[in-house]
Amino acid sequence: MKASISSTILVGLLLCPHVLLLLQLAPLNVNAADADPLRDFCVADLTKDLYLNGYPCKKPTAVTTDDFVFYGLTAPPQTNNSVGASAVFGFVDNFPGLNSLGISIARLDFAKGGLIPPHTHPRGSEIIYVVEGSLYAGFVTTDNKLFAKVINKGDVMIFPRGLIHFQLNVGDAPAQAVVSLNSQSAGFQLIANSIFGSNIKDEVLQKTFFLDQKTVDRLKVIFS
Repeated sequence: MKASISSTILVGLLLCPHVLLLLQLAPLNVNAADADPLRDFCVADLTKDLYLNGYPCKKPTAVTTDDFVFYGLTAPPQTNNSVGASAVFGFVDNFPGLNSLGISIARLDFAKGGLIPPHTHPRGSEIIYVVEGSLYAGFVTTDNKLFAKVINKGDVMIFPRGLIHFQLNVGDAPAQAVVSLNSQSAGFQLIANSIFGSNIKDEVLQKTFFLDQKTVDRLKVIFS
């Protein structure tokens, strides 16, 4: 009886190739962020002329302690710009020890009234820790719901992967924050710059934002 049932199942699978395809795909894992490492570390070899999803590893014998230390966040802030804020990222491109570990870091500095404009990190979620000051911070979901509030020194907030978010200094003094992301290269895409600085056809911009040609031209100059 058991043999008969097994034979029936086998015949059914052979007659339904789509079922076999589904069974082949079933064991595949879907990663929410960067793939898991396969060794203790894989320090990026930035000298290799290879185009990969990540970087090839240095030979372990060539790895030093300095590969795991990043000094970029010690640089003085440069907030004398149009938005009154700056972001210094420790991504794998300048911090090779991050390669394959699925993490990165950034320092945000704000002059009084400074703004990190609406942007996204397409490949990573973000967690922000306020070192000094008060920030009005928030994100917008895909159904256009805003989650935002003022966060102060010592507070922590999360921005989910890929969602538009921002930080504005609402205090009466400069502010600073440290950010961590769950990707070695989370990406940083400013919304306004991507829209008006990427040579999208003027007609698309006019119809999307209900703008006249003069306004489109002015915005393209600002964000190019």
